[in-house]
Amino acid sequence: MKNPLHIKKVISIVASIIVSMISFSSFADDNKPNVLIILVDDLNDYQGVFGGHPQAKTPNIDKLAKSGIRFVNAQTNVPVCQPSRNSLFTGVYPHDSGDYNWTPQIKQKVLKHNKTIIELFRENGYYTLGTGKLMHNDNPELWHEWGRPVGHNYGPTYFDGENKIAIPTVPAPYREIGPIDGGYGRLSGGGYSSGKQGSKGWMNGQDKTMFRYVNENNRDLLPDEHHAKWAVEKLNKLAKSTQKQPFFMGVGLVRPHTPLYAPDRFFDMFPLDTLELAPWMKGDDSDTYYRDNFPEDIKSLRYYRTLLATYDNDHETAIKHFLQAYLACIAFMDEQVGKIIDSLNSHAELNNTMVVFTADHGWQMGEKSILFKNTPWEESVHIPLIIQKPENKHKGSAVKHPVSLIDLYPTLIDYAQLKGDNKKNKKGGKLGGYSLRTFLEDPNSQKWQGPNGALTVVGNYHQVANIDTVNKQNYSYRTQYWRYIRYSQGQEELYDHRIDPYERVNLAKEPEHQQVKKKLLNEIKMIIGQSLID
Repeated sequence: MKNPLHIKKVISIVASIIVSMISFSSFADDNKPNVLIILVDDLNDYQGVFGGHPQAKTPNIDKLAKSGIRFVNAQTNVPVCQPSRNSLFTGVYPHDSGDYNWTPQIKQKVLKHNKTIIELFRENGYYTLGTGKLMHNDNPELWHEWGRPVGHNYGPTYFDGENKIAIPTVPAPYREIGPIDGGYGRLSGGGYSSGKQGSKGWMNGQDKTMFRYVNENNRDLLPDEHHAKWAVEKLNKLAKSTQKQPFFMGVGLVRPHTPLYAPDRFFDMFPLDTLELAPWMKGDDSDTYYRDNFPEDIKSLRYYRTLLATYDNDHETAIKHFLQAYLACIAFMDEQVGKIIDSLNSHAELNNTMVVFTADHGWQMGEKSILFKNTPWEESVHIPLIIQKPENKHKGSAVKHPVSLIDLYPTLIDYAQLKGDNKKNKKGGKLGGYSLRTFLEDPNSQKWQGPNGALTVVGNYHQVANIDTVNKQNYSYRTQYWRYIRYSQGQEELYDHRIDPYERVNLAKEPEHQQVKKKLLNEIKMIIGQSLID
């Protein structure tokens, strides 16, 4: 017979092991990833790794893609700033909230009853830090720490002593559009600016403080430089912290949103005489219905006409001037991304960080006579999306299945193990989208539970009577091979991306494509959850 004391000792050791296993298991469950999201404004696929323009220079974004996973068919859910960001940060589809225009989330009739992902992270014990343009009307109180003051993002603008205007180097009539959308060019184009209050020269964003510019090596920092600097400082501090509370950091970079101003060295990267235009075909809008559903004075149409008029109706010359500024601003933004990611990677203590890089929507560069966003076509709707997660086994892989910004909220819930609802109460909108974990663990997976395509709505916000009517909006639906567009008045467009990546030939009326069109419309109805007008 064994000694009772020996048996008791064995039981005690086993019990200790079990307790240790339980404790370790609990620790592992609590070892949640940090999350860093970099959200860029008005960025289409003009990055080297996404191939949108052959001369784009984005070494830092390209490097991030090599260590992460690219979603090459990522789409926005609304191709304009405010509702896109409202949807992204609440996880609610625009057709469920009725949010198609410039209503702040805290005032929108449905979304004011929803929790932002920031609030959900806070409720789950995350330390939250943010700076830059994240939500269109940011509320610093949502975050534990906030960076630059709200309203500093779009600058600098030019002050002529009485009014804010586009810099004098922008020719008329384009410069008459105004200080934000009408401005593009080198920082040196504004000349010397003392930075003294009330003096002529550069002025900071949406406030009235002045921006000092002597030369390229002696000037104030631009907004995105401030945001990158702040993020680097915070990452350094977090890495040294003895408290290992997980963090959620958001950095909103505004370039390449207008005004398209950047330091001279970025313009020097893209000499006008060597610029290549994106493939363009005159009259590529002749079989489309955008003009039938939107007024001629809408920005997207008016800005292109105005730019042409500025350069004697010469499409190539006009677009080259604007394209140079757009590419320069992307290169400038990419440098800021590099600063942030390099800082993150320099700290082994932060290697448990998931990085999400994306944009609120794209931008059209003259295609279909559009110079803007807020259209249903590829250039405006397609966005870059890179996700780098800890212990990534598929570095540099690409996911071809279409996904959209609505999928980020459930993805973050999934990976960060967030508990709770995206609603504050029953009046809030339901959580849309699906976690992208399936693709992050297998980029070629056929087992995703989400839809076959990605849905975008271009709102008829100018038609006040129809502002909340789901049936009176314009829908664009992108699958791997097709884009189907359904306008509020019932007109249709259909493009086969296997043979028509620039969406030049509308196949919607072709008899042989009626079944495809019907199938795509039914898929839209499944996502919306109600019937559209047939």
